[in-house]
Amino acid sequence: MTLTDERRLTQLQWLESEAIHIIREVAAEFERPVLLFSGGKDSVVMLHLATKAFWPAPVPFPVLHVDTGHNFPEVLAFRDATVERLGIRLEVASVQDYIDDGRLRERSDGTRNQLQTQPLLDAITGHKFDAVFGGGRRDEEKARAKERVFSLRDEFGQWDPRNQRPELWNLYNGRHSPGEHVRVFPLSNWTELDVWQYIGAEGIALPELYYAHQREVFERDGMLIAVSDVSQPRDGETVEKRQVRYRTVGDASCTGAVESDAVTVEDVIVEVAATRLTERGATRADDRASEAAMEDRKKEGYF
Repeated sequence: MTLTDERRLTQLQWLESEAIHIIREVAAEFERPVLLFSGGKDSVVMLHLATKAFWPAPVPFPVLHVDTGHNFPEVLAFRDATVERLGIRLEVASVQDYIDDGRLRERSDGTRNQLQTQPLLDAITGHKFDAVFGGGRRDEEKARAKERVFSLRDEFGQWDPRNQRPELWNLYNGRHSPGEHVRVFPLSNWTELDVWQYIGAEGIALPELYYAHQREVFERDGMLIAVSDVSQPRDGETVEKRQVRYRTVGDASCTGAVESDAVTVEDVIVEVAATRLTERGATRADDRASEAAMEDRKKEGYF
């Protein structure tokens, strides 16, 4: 083995290096960054990268969660334990608060993912955040594949896919006018498999929902929905106890589980390597509303 071979980075090391570079660039260039943190796997990895980027100093910005009120309790408990362990300030924008005071109305289908946009934009404006880290990856969905690493949002928080800036040689343009902000995606070039391989390599803890467990579910629109306070079976939908896990953990009323025997990180890696559907395509009902469902929401200010 030559010295050059010894110095060559692996795929995961290269992705980690790129993400840490992006996080440090934002911390140096922007005045008030924030990291979106829900307790889901991508945001957990992103926060892990942020802790490595500034270690042994603490992460120099807060985290923000837009809580739909329909989140899995296990994920919320994991979120709270994580920020307490790391000593990071957690800001929560509550969809329920907006419904209670009349600023938002419940949707007819009972789901709340699409109600997150206004609380998110208000939190960004209220706290004067000028850079917002998101865990979006280009392999998840075709609208996210269009996104740059630094994505400019106008004074209304909206995204214009035709107004994307070139990003050559790892040079990122963070310039923005007053009232505008930039969404930043350090995991843009990662895949779901990369994320899981990194979780395994780094020994990163996740909510237990990501691993196979017994849960009461019913089938709706080709997805397995867990029985809960916010998701009840309709007439003709049969409840069964199955061995399932979650590939993504969003609004419990529209996030499906998948049948699985994967109880370890290694099991999940094997399972993900064999799949041909992204986690959002396979388990998120809100992304199935139309071919352009995600892009339409992103234009309005969604993640």
